[in-house]
Amino acid sequence: MTCCDVSRKIVFHVFCAVPDVITSVVETGVIKRARNIGVLEVRLHDLHRLSPEPHGKIDDYPYGGGPGMVLRVDVVTHALEKVFEREVTQIGKSMPVILLSPQGRGFDQKIANSLLYFPEIVLICGRYEGVDERVREHITTDEISIGDFVLSGGEIAAGMIIDAVARLIPRVVGNLESLKEESFTSGLLEYPQYTRPASFRGWEVPDVLLSGNHARIAEWRRKKALEITRAKRPDLLCEDD
Repeated sequence: MTCCDVSRKIVFHVFCAVPDVITSVVETGVIKRARNIGVLEVRLHDLHRLSPEPHGKIDDYPYGGGPGMVLRVDVVTHALEKVFEREVTQIGKSMPVILLSPQGRGFDQKIANSLLYFPEIVLICGRYEGVDERVREHITTDEISIGDFVLSGGEIAAGMIIDAVARLIPRVVGNLESLKEESFTSGLLEYPQYTRPASFRGWEVPDVLLSGNHARIAEWRRKKALEITRAKRPDLLCEDD
């Protein structure tokens, strides 16, 4: 699916231990708008309800000892096979099966754009001390992290990824030009933004933005975007910049 193809919607399947964490995210803002116009669907799959274990148990103590609990491979397998009605190792052949984990590659705008090409995407939310390594080895096709820090689970990360993808779908964000100029989309951090009043307590809006000269404004914005990126995120710059 290209960024201009809206003939079908994107479906996110989120397998998690605490669906309520994501519910408020998918029922507000950009994701809600995408769902309302029919270009996005978010299906939350509660691992506790899908667990083959009595009382919905989904974790156990790690072999070899150690602190915390580990999300079980049989629970994840049973949940995916019950939802998709096929052998778990076959699921990743038709859609990304992404484990949200601190060990994954860092999520960025390029990954968000790449996910637009898939009609269905699976997000498996890690929980507790970790996930049985066999999930990583035999079930998932990718592993993504949202940063070098630890959360209680992958639910918040899943919400962030869905939001980042949803706003790229045509008709979801009203002004397409705003998407092109946002941070990371152009490869640079965004230039400074100002609005009314033009003068406030002696804090002035730069004259160039009030000039009405669009060429000068574009040049100023490009210059400022480069300055900000060079100062705050030099790793984003190419040698030519």
